[in-house]
Amino acid sequence: MIKKKKEAFLKMVNNSSFSFKAVAIIILTLAITVIGLLSFDSYSKTHIKDRIKEPVYFGASYMTMNNPFFEIINDEIKSVVEANGDILITLDPALSLDEQIKQINYMLDKGIEVLFVNPIDWEGLSDVLKRCKEENVKVVVVDTNIKDDELVSYTVVSDNYNAGVQAAEDMMSQLDEANILLLEHSNVQSAIQRIQGFTDTIDPEHYHIVYRKNCEGQLENATPIVNEAIEEGIKFDVVMALNDPSAMGAMAALQEHDLLDGILVYGVDGTPETKALIRDNKMRGTVAQSPIRMGRRAAEIGYQLLNDDIPQKTELIDVELITKETIHNYTIEGWQ
Repeated sequence: MIKKKKEAFLKMVNNSSFSFKAVAIIILTLAITVIGLLSFDSYSKTHIKDRIKEPVYFGASYMTMNNPFFEIINDEIKSVVEANGDILITLDPALSLDEQIKQINYMLDKGIEVLFVNPIDWEGLSDVLKRCKEENVKVVVVDTNIKDDELVSYTVVSDNYNAGVQAAEDMMSQLDEANILLLEHSNVQSAIQRIQGFTDTIDPEHYHIVYRKNCEGQLENATPIVNEAIEEGIKFDVVMALNDPSAMGAMAALQEHDLLDGILVYGVDGTPETKALIRDNKMRGTVAQSPIRMGRRAAEIGYQLLNDDIPQKTELIDVELITKETIHNYTIEGWQ
């Protein structure tokens, strides 16, 4: 009986050899998988952490976001930063120096490693920029200068002095003599340089500054200033404005007094709105900047500063006058 059971068992084994082989393969496969997972877990603890990049925090502060020029710069910087998996914090001080200082300190507390700044007052940020330097935060200045270069890692600005020169040269080609109204922003170096370029270029024997006021580059400030000049009986043939928003504010006042056709108005920026006005022969000219190039270049410099010890410098971006004679070379809808 026992012999018969033994023979039956051996017969079963012989007939089931395929099944036993399959089980053996499955067991071997599982063993290899477990070993692989254990190895991966060990690798992940020592290597994967190094490969996961922590996002870098960047900060941006412009004198005001109530200006499409700064919106374009910020959009360009943001696109580069986010494409690298990093984070940009942008705050709007709305032309308040105290608020700008407070906001920069807030961003430093949040751990930014690079600050893009457009100063409201070129002398007013010294203390907070000293903190940036102490904490090894790189400072990239955009659109206008800081007085103390030692506090700045890099500066990217338009050739602002040349913007004023180009406007003055065009004005003198149009008029043999003129009375001029200037719209200024006396705390911002880019605006100072534009007006300086203009006044240095004109011939004072034939071109006279008859009125000048600080409008902070704001449309809503420029309109009442020009209204005031008109109502005071001041006669002028030209408005030279530090930027396009203030030029458009001046034009609103001129149109209100039915004087727009007889006065040459110049701005600086190259906004879509002023290009349309030039095309329609309502504005003489704007000296075009390139916020797109400025924003991209600032972002590139920001990343270079994180990786390399590049020398401090001021980089000038070219500007170009747009008038009715050259408007066909530009798109109306967008920026340069």
